Amino acid sequence: MESKFSANGCKKRKRIEEQRKSLPIASVEKLLVQRVHSNDTLIIVGDTGSGKTTQIPQFLFNAGFCRDGRAIGVTQPRRVAAVTVAKRVAEECGVELGQKVGYSIRFEDETSSSTRIKYMTDGLLLREALLDPYLSRYSVIIVDEAHERTVNTDVLLGFLKKVQRARSRSLNDSVMSNTENMNVNSMMLENGNGGKNDSSFKRCQGRKLPPLKLIIMSASLDARLFSEYFGGARAVHVQGRQYPVDIFYLYKPDPDYLEAILITIFQIHLEESPGDILTFLTGQEEIESMENLVKDKIQKLPEGRRNLVTIPIYSALPSEQQLRVFAPAPPGIRKVILATNIAETSLTIPGIKYVIDPGLVKARTYDPSKGMESLIIIPTSKEQALQRSGRAGREGPGKCFRLYPEITFDKLEDSTKPEIKRCNLSNVILQLKALGVDDIIGFDFLEKPPRQAIIRSLEQLLLLRALTDDGKLSNPIGHQMARLPLDPMYSKALIVAGQFNCLEEMLITVSMLSVESIFYSPREKLEEARAKMKCFSSPEGDHLTLINVYRSAEEFLSKKTLTFSKEKVEKSLRKWCKENFINSRSLRHARDVHSQIRGHVEQMSLPLQSCGEDMLQFRRCLAASFFLNAATKQPDGTYRDCASGEAVQIHPSSVLFRKKPDCVIFNEFIQTNHKYIRNLTRIDRLWLTELAPHCYALPN
Repeated sequence: MESKFSANGCKKRKRIEEQRKSLPIASVEKLLVQRVHSNDTLIIVGDTGSGKTTQIPQFLFNAGFCRDGRAIGVTQPRRVAAVTVAKRVAEECGVELGQKVGYSIRFEDETSSSTRIKYMTDGLLLREALLDPYLSRYSVIIVDEAHERTVNTDVLLGFLKKVQRARSRSLNDSVMSNTENMNVNSMMLENGNGGKNDSSFKRCQGRKLPPLKLIIMSASLDARLFSEYFGGARAVHVQGRQYPVDIFYLYKPDPDYLEAILITIFQIHLEESPGDILTFLTGQEEIESMENLVKDKIQKLPEGRRNLVTIPIYSALPSEQQLRVFAPAPPGIRKVILATNIAETSLTIPGIKYVIDPGLVKARTYDPSKGMESLIIIPTSKEQALQRSGRAGREGPGKCFRLYPEITFDKLEDSTKPEIKRCNLSNVILQLKALGVDDIIGFDFLEKPPRQAIIRSLEQLLLLRALTDDGKLSNPIGHQMARLPLDPMYSKALIVAGQFNCLEEMLITVSMLSVESIFYSPREKLEEARAKMKCFSSPEGDHLTLINVYRSAEEFLSKKTLTFSKEKVEKSLRKWCKENFINSRSLRHARDVHSQIRGHVEQMSLPLQSCGEDMLQFRRCLAASFFLNAATKQPDGTYRDCASGEAVQIHPSSVLFRKKPDCVIFNEFIQTNHKYIRNLTRIDRLWLTELAPHCYALPN
């Protein structure tokens, strides 16, 4: 048995080595290493399939860039890409994941002191910089998929530019005191971390650090923009291994793109040769709806043609669920991947031969004049359309079905509007303040966000008491908020809850609000689902309802863990969720988030107490935490948002939809055909003037 296992292992290693050598990027390994040695900043534009994401970190490791215990950091915009690529590189290196090669994403860390190639999300590297503002453990940072221009990517590039300049100088006292607004010394002394951060700072101060090498990579990058931003940085183009993809368009627009998607899926399945299908949709609800439609239609096919299986992938899915898309389908079965734009880049899903692209994407937009954020469906850019079609040509010739006319493609924007120009900047600004950047408007962004959006976010942080009147990070609240990996309003809620002796309840609430919808209502069992939801519903609102769900699940699990194995416990929980029409994936994710945030809270020594049966105290805490999101009922039964004056309606999914209390706080504003507020709790209007007098004046 042992010799056979060894022989199989050798064959696998040999196969992996042959695959690596066959990648286009293998032929330019020496050139790339040379370019990195001679340039502090390098831009690499590598075609899809060239192997840049998996191979370049290994090239640099082998070239000695990890001497003296330093590491190579590789950032990805999406957590699923960081996880899957890290696993692949660990396999190629023949090491256990978390040792030489590892990954770190929000609420999940697979690294150790021996990790030398570390894949992570760009937001996580920014948080790491709070503890080590010079990123002293890294010799090279690779920013992958930079063309996606997420808000964290843009902020990270600006910060890395500062780090490069700082590390090119001697780190002595005089230089440290005037490193372009990076006044991290006072932050580290004040942020409640004790000697950990302070000692790290002194280590940086007492010795020189080598220059930080920065590599910016993408398959479709405006190299000129990035080159100019980094002072004329050199660009290298690497040819990829992309197979031809035939593009098909509709003759005329289809008003019902979901119906068009369904028809196209089965047209491919019944008429085209074997190969898996990747279908782009705009969000979780669409994906779940399409999954049900496909399953219903499969049952109507002849028995021999039912060899079709659907697999969803979207950002809210737990990592282990997302990884299902990479597993090969059983022999004779065709997979239909139902995906958001998470599958546009970074991921190579094996077996994909056909792509269905409706030309739409759900984008978050922020109106700073009203202080309101919404998710709306908009057309993709040409850049996104090209990325999507490229998914069909990774392993062989493919086909892409664009569900719109060719003239529509010609009218699309060339590239996607950067997220930093269309989002609420409160969290970004909080992180920059924590990194010592005081002049937010003067910060060297790749592209400047709207001035009004910056001012609005500064005002919000001021009202949350995260900033002092002169714009500095407040102590201790601002520093505590910056340490928590949450939206600033949620971070403030946890801190406030400590004062109201209901931190246990708020911790559950924030964890449940941090995931996708907990309840689901299948069309065929709508009344049954509503009846089950009533078992958890609180007449006071959605936040208390979420607490009831979480505690009911914990109570159920406590009865099982004593006698069941871990696998049986998970299986029992999934069954319990199914019986109660609860999204088991969302609940499991919420429990993971709860565990991680609880660790942060305990480190910060916040009083982890429960208010017990006194939910009035908890509701008062909600008012003190989310006072910026309050709405009052109008004579016509609608509501008016206190901050913006906008007329809004309670979302039908809320337990308060038919109750119509006089005043509520909410956590989410969504705009579809109407302006809805979601995740509500009833409060007394006078609580706002009592608990947030700096924001609400007493009535005359």
